[in-house]
Amino acid sequence: MPEVATPVPKVSPVEEAAPLVAPRWNVVLHNDDVTTMEFVVWLLVSLFGRSLDDAVALMLEVHESDAAVVCSCSQERAELYVEQVVSLARPRGFPLVATCEAA
Repeated sequence: MPEVATPVPKVSPVEEAAPLVAPRWNVVLHNDDVTTMEFVVWLLVSLFGRSLDDAVALMLEVHESDAAVVCSCSQERAELYVEQVVSLARPRGFPLVATCEAA
C-alpha cells in the first residue's frame, strides 16, 4: 500500500507572553498616642531595613499624617510584616497598628 502524505498544518509562531507580576501591596503604619517615636524608628530600621534617616522621616510622616506607607511588596510579605509589627510591639506594651492594602 502506498504511503499517503499528511499535510503539515501551518502553525503561527507563539508570541511571548509578558511575565506575570504579582500585584503590589502597601504596608501602612498608623499613629497612636502610646507607641514611642524611638520604637517606630527602631522597627523601621530593624524590620523594614530602612536607613536611619529614612526611618526618622517615615516616623515623622506617620506621626504628622496619622498613617504612612512604609513598604510595598507582595501580599504574602505584607501580611507577614503586619504580623511581625504586632508581635514586636505588643510585648513592649505598644498598641502600634499596621495594615496592608492593595497598592
